[in-house]
Amino acid sequence: MLLYGEGKKKRKKELKGAEEEATNNRMELRAAIEALKYLDEGHEVSLTTDSQYLRKGVTEWMAGWQRKGWMTASGSAVKNRDLWQELQIEIERHKITWKWTRGHSGNRYNERADQLASSMLPGETLSIDDNEAVHLFTAAAYSGKAKAGAWAVVMRYQEHRKSFSGRITDTTANRMHIVAALQGFEQLKRPVRVHLYTVSDYLRDGATKWIKAWRSRGWQTKEGKPVSHKDLWQELDALNRKYEAEWHVVPRDDLPEDLEEAKSLATEAVKK
Repeated sequence: MLLYGEGKKKRKKELKGAEEEATNNRMELRAAIEALKYLDEGHEVSLTTDSQYLRKGVTEWMAGWQRKGWMTASGSAVKNRDLWQELQIEIERHKITWKWTRGHSGNRYNERADQLASSMLPGETLSIDDNEAVHLFTAAAYSGKAKAGAWAVVMRYQEHRKSFSGRITDTTANRMHIVAALQGFEQLKRPVRVHLYTVSDYLRDGATKWIKAWRSRGWQTKEGKPVSHKDLWQELDALNRKYEAEWHVVPRDDLPEDLEEAKSLATEAVKK
């Protein structure tokens, strides 16, 4: 996503794309390259990324790689050399300040860029027609002005449906996504197979990828810092292990009807 211009003339441009047989690091490089290429002349640019690989590559490693003929300090070839060299050409056209932001931390432009990137990935096949499972459609809303958030859940099992929502002050959007999942699980009365649907990569990845490592490190990140929303993640960890749950991230521009309803409930709740 690009923001350019000044004052009331500031404009926004959204770019996205996809490549086959790519890696996360290659896509971080490609995003920076295409953003800079879009500018048809040199500018002062503030480039914000959630990739330490990209930021440190430019600000700390690239000069050394060039001196060594694009070899690392250990004598191996620099990975993604083709893209680093392409990026170097674009860097020379602009005066760039490189900034880093933590992913999924509430930066609205970073969150939007993640949404654009996710929309280019092949969509997974949802299990909405699994008639023997409970389906939990979870949503969250956040108002920075009111410093309040809301959560909502639409729960479906065969022909039965139930919806519920709530509002919390002094919170964050990420925290509301976790609360929504917790509220859904807490409605279950017995062990059962569960499909949980969300638009939040942070929630899905936390529940399925990061939580085991956090638990093994005493609820600290790999940098040794306390895990954000530790209290909620611990509750979710216990519930997630109790049920046979599958987690599904749904593109925001292609929501199934029940998830659209959950989104509307959360939006209405935060207004109240």
